[in-house]
Amino acid sequence: MHKIKKYANRKLYNTTEKKYISLDQLAVLIKAGEEVSIVDNRTGEDITSSIVSQLLARDKKDEEAEVPSSILIQLLRRGGGTVVDYAKKYATVFQSAMTMAEDEIDRLVTLLVKDKEISESEGSKLKKEITGYAENLKKWMGDNIDHRIKEVLNVMNLVTKEQVKDLSTKIDALTKKIEKLEKTRDKGASKQASDT
Repeated sequence: MHKIKKYANRKLYNTTEKKYISLDQLAVLIKAGEEVSIVDNRTGEDITSSIVSQLLARDKKDEEAEVPSSILIQLLRRGGGTVVDYAKKYATVFQSAMTMAEDEIDRLVTLLVKDKEISESEGSKLKKEITGYAENLKKWMGDNIDHRIKEVLNVMNLVTKEQVKDLSTKIDALTKKIEKLEKTRDKGASKQASDT
């Protein structure tokens, strides 16, 4: 893990290698698969995602691969849940396509058996083999898609709907505690005023 400090003069210092590095050198480190953590030297704030975003913006070699600003603006307006929703819709469409493909394979194997191009036992084995591949792919998707979505959200530094809901619950609880404390304080002030 390379720990990088960013100074007020915009210089980057690699504390692991004990030397200053440029943004280009940092990009080379990241592309080589090295783990990096970048912090603001003055505040100690983790600014890794901000710096990596700058690197991505600088590294626009293929203009067609660039995400249109209108999409980024919509993502910002709608929040992190949008990315999750798109990913889940994509996964659902893909799984539906897999189910349709399984139905088509079943139909084709039945047709091959009916036309006596393969035996029933060969047809059964073929169906099981292809279905096994499809089930493995579905399982892989189920196991990995949530993990990949969380990785993307972390890189994009966006919050999820669950995180917003959790924060809202905590804010509501704190608001109730504050109201309770204010009532207790007001009762104490009223009692003190009546005693004097």
